[in-house]
Amino acid sequence: MRTQVGIVGAGPAGLTLALLLQREGIESVILETRTREHVEKRIRAGLLEQNTVDLMHDLGVGERLAREGLQHTGVFLRHRGRTHHVDMAELTGRRITI
Repeated sequence: MRTQVGIVGAGPAGLTLALLLQREGIESVILETRTREHVEKRIRAGLLEQNTVDLMHDLGVGERLAREGLQHTGVFLRHRGRTHHVDMAELTGRRITI
């Protein structure tokens, strides 16, 4: 098999890169250790930053993410028995999606 680009991993980054390359007419192949069935049914990432979520929607591939993703506006940090909330949405206007 000959291809212009080899991509390691069928996670969000690898699949998005393959889609972008395809739309530009650049051949690629994705190498993944799991089966296609496994990849299509699994949750692919623990955390996606807002830029990635926006890009997926812009590319027209964010339907599942919109349906199943959980938006978080911040994180909780614990130190010496105390909890501190960092409100990223308030600080930056951005969110993360799980």
